[in-house]
Amino acid sequence: MGIVEHPLGSTNAVETGSRPEIAVENPATGEIIATVPNRSASELAEMAARGRAVQPGWEALGFDGRAEVLTRSQKWLIDNQKRIIETIVSETGKAYEDALLAEIGYTAGAFKFWAKNAPEYLADERIRSASPFVKGRKLVVRYAPVGLVGVIGPWNFPLTNSFGDCIPALAAGNSVILKPSEVTPLTSMLLAEGMRECGLPEDVLQIATGDGTTGAALVELVDFVMFTGSTATGRKVLAEAAKTLTPVGLELGGNDPMIVLADADVDRAANSAAYYAMNNAGQICISVERVYVEAPIYDEFVAKVTENVRGLRQEAPTGPGTIDVGAVIFPPQLAIVQDHIKDAVDKGAKVLVGGGSRSDGGRFIEPTVLVDVDHTMACMREETFGPTLPIMKVESADEAIRLANDSFYGLQASVYSKDLDKAEAVARRIEAGSVCVNDCQVNYTALELPMGGWKDSGLGVRHGAGGIRKYTRSQTILVTKFAFGKKDLHMHPYTAKRTGFLGRLLTFVYGRGRSKS
Repeated sequence: MGIVEHPLGSTNAVETGSRPEIAVENPATGEIIATVPNRSASELAEMAARGRAVQPGWEALGFDGRAEVLTRSQKWLIDNQKRIIETIVSETGKAYEDALLAEIGYTAGAFKFWAKNAPEYLADERIRSASPFVKGRKLVVRYAPVGLVGVIGPWNFPLTNSFGDCIPALAAGNSVILKPSEVTPLTSMLLAEGMRECGLPEDVLQIATGDGTTGAALVELVDFVMFTGSTATGRKVLAEAAKTLTPVGLELGGNDPMIVLADADVDRAANSAAYYAMNNAGQICISVERVYVEAPIYDEFVAKVTENVRGLRQEAPTGPGTIDVGAVIFPPQLAIVQDHIKDAVDKGAKVLVGGGSRSDGGRFIEPTVLVDVDHTMACMREETFGPTLPIMKVESADEAIRLANDSFYGLQASVYSKDLDKAEAVARRIEAGSVCVNDCQVNYTALELPMGGWKDSGLGVRHGAGGIRKYTRSQTILVTKFAFGKKDLHMHPYTAKRTGFLGRLLTFVYGRGRSKS
């Protein structure tokens, strides 16, 4: 999720008495809607101590006890969804539907999924070994919670990608400190309140509001860090974590390509490109950021995409069905998107629709379609993270694959073709952690599927077994049930006779393979 965090000192700080606080703004209106504490390093240390103190009791509840809390939390989420959506929309300026589908829908599923699947993913594993030297022994791998997990969340999805990472960590038996983005902290605070109402013990989940210094302090205090954000900041988190050998999970930048082959269903491909580039105003780690279209259908595809995007509505949301594309959530992101559009135009690209912006009260970039683009342009090489869609004509699938892989990033991609075998073969050649055929983004809703990036797009995965096991430490247990004698043959003192016997035994076990002449 290649978003850019506030650099040190750029937050909207206000003074309340002697306590610095951070102002939370509605990006669609410019209105200040709340202030939250800017937590200090000493406050973080106190939170960490409380979290560690309560973690053993939370772990002792077992999977069933923790699942009861998660299941009640799912019901609370659904019962309070209107209030939660209003909070999300107020601090992000996104469309009501983006909050409903991508935030409420995901998190409701996550509560249920991890409550049900944590016992299976983290159950003791009985291991069968080929080694003759452990025959008759019991071999087990168990997964124990790491203890205290720190989650540093992004601003684009304050529920799904901030709070959502806390759910598997809690299901595994950890206590959690969540540092939400200082731009969008209110949703996480509301959900933590809801979980306490559902029986989550005090201090098992704590919300540490604050700026980048708060996040830096958190890295030093926890047993695992889950960070979602820009690749540049992810490297800083990794460097800080290395000082204490703290393991990390990183979901970082993306510049996700779509490949549209000549035999694709043009209507479906065009509708998908327009939607998955523009939903959440393009502020999605797995947003379609660049499209490569084979020449025979290029003109038709561009025409359909342009018609679709031209009809999108963009204003401050006032309820369901009122807008299609929302505001730019993070103030510096406005300049990044503007710079990418200008850079493309300066280098020969054409704007077919959109291209403008405004920041009079709210922050908005018009949904924009660019053509005549190439890889000299920032929009094709870097993460734009806004409502833009550059489309490039290619002569073949091979050219499309080469260009799709010409990136430091490797998070997500998509391929469109009616020939499913050919499309899957293309998908397997793309250097990305996830690839959809004739679809985009929906893999994220299948929580059984690992979701993680290649190259500069991150370390580790969300979802699946790996998405919860990362919040644990594996422990190997070997149990010898029946010991033959007081001393094994390989034990001291060594003798020539026993060494000869052991050598013949190794030859018998491992030396019977047929060698090449």
